[in-house]
Amino acid sequence: MDLPLLRLLQLVSPTLPVGGFTYSQGLEWAVEAGWVRTAADLEAWVADQLGQGLTRVDLPLLTRLQAAAAARDAPACAGWIDQLLAARETAELRLEEANRGRALADLLIAWDLAGARDWRPVLARAQLAGLAFAAAAWGIAPRQAAAGYAWSWAENLVLAGVKCVPLGQTQGQQVLARLAALIPPALETALALPDDEIGASCAALAIAGGAHETQYTRLFRS
Repeated sequence: MDLPLLRLLQLVSPTLPVGGFTYSQGLEWAVEAGWVRTAADLEAWVADQLGQGLTRVDLPLLTRLQAAAAARDAPACAGWIDQLLAARETAELRLEEANRGRALADLLIAWDLAGARDWRPVLARAQLAGLAFAAAAWGIAPRQAAAGYAWSWAENLVLAGVKCVPLGQTQGQQVLARLAALIPPALETALALPDDEIGASCAALAIAGGAHETQYTRLFRS
């Protein structure tokens, strides 16, 4: 029981060499545009994306990708990745998914996970696929994998906000503590979502992500 938990902590650690800390998912532009000025604004920005995007796209797709990986069903995995990438509304978001996917796929091979080398062409398309593959290989329960992914995503965005608003570290931790309480109900919704209801459109995220691609000065990658 302890080892799967430790493996999950490793998978969602900010030290994982996939470059997660280099992306703000449009938040940097939202700060420049004046949409996010305070800790409360940052909390509202992340909470909205959690409810409208992550809960209805990433988390339900993660569970399906994990099931496909456990069954060694590469075509099913590829199909779910197609749906994930179609839901990424900007070139920046699609590029982030691919860049982090390639890095994680190479890390899975370095970890000598069985089948990772053969699956690399599929896994390299999306970070979510690599996380699902590792979770299946290490016996991490799907709900726990989804919770870990949601936490890691929220932590990354809040830390990006701390840097570019800017905010104090304590303020960032206060925001994270409140956001953590939103994750369990988000999991309930995500895990119960039927296939034909997976999908979302986040207009503010799409605008911010698209504008960030040509933002003049940036801390974060496109």
